[in-house]
Amino acid sequence: MADVINFAHRGASAYCPENTMAAFVKAIELGATGIETDVQMTKDGQLVLIHDEQLQRTTGSPKLVKDATLEEIKQMDAGSWFGPEFHGERIPTLAELLELVSGTQTLVNIELKNGVVLYPGLEEAVIAEIRRFGLSDQAVISSFNHYSLVKCKLLAPEIRTGILYMEGLYEPWEYAAGIKADALHAYFYAVLPEWVEQAAAKGIVYHPFTVNDSVTMRRLVEAGVAGIITDYPDRLASILREAEEDA
Repeated sequence: MADVINFAHRGASAYCPENTMAAFVKAIELGATGIETDVQMTKDGQLVLIHDEQLQRTTGSPKLVKDATLEEIKQMDAGSWFGPEFHGERIPTLAELLELVSGTQTLVNIELKNGVVLYPGLEEAVIAEIRRFGLSDQAVISSFNHYSLVKCKLLAPEIRTGILYMEGLYEPWEYAAGIKADALHAYFYAVLPEWVEQAAAKGIVYHPFTVNDSVTMRRLVEAGVAGIITDYPDRLASILREAEEDA
């Protein structure tokens, strides 16, 4: 039970503006043992952590990430939309997050956002940063773009990959084994105890998303998942402590 990875979804995004350093730091303070984030590429080829392809929702800029330089993005306020106390929070680079977790045991789940916008060289650039910080054993690369995951595994077989998908994928552990993925990042409805068991027999683990209520967290922990992605890492940390005490 205690080994379940507590992945903070976009950081502690229930308490801080998502995908900011404030959210990442808060996640660790609240007991997260992993951080989930989204990576995209700027006009000048820099890796930044943001979920939407457009900057509008979190910064107010109508630009797409791909059409803005890192210098332009670093001038944008990515915190005020969440609350005035976060005014001045910036969109971080992947390097900033990797530097934060370097020297710790915190895992990093990096989602490649390359479905709507295709970023040439994104896989190579992300892998290069992970290796530069010596974090290959602390990283998981995930994506809804499974071609991208295959490419990552070919480029860096030592880095784990996770298949993002919704419901309805038949025997996903067979599919995962076929593309040499290590984990199933399934929408939480698509996780049953017998499926977790069948996946484990293939050496494949489950990291379901995005799980925010305590009842579902407990159900998934009891089902034997290896990790849970949540906006509320404190809730999951509490449940994992309870499970450890009851064991």
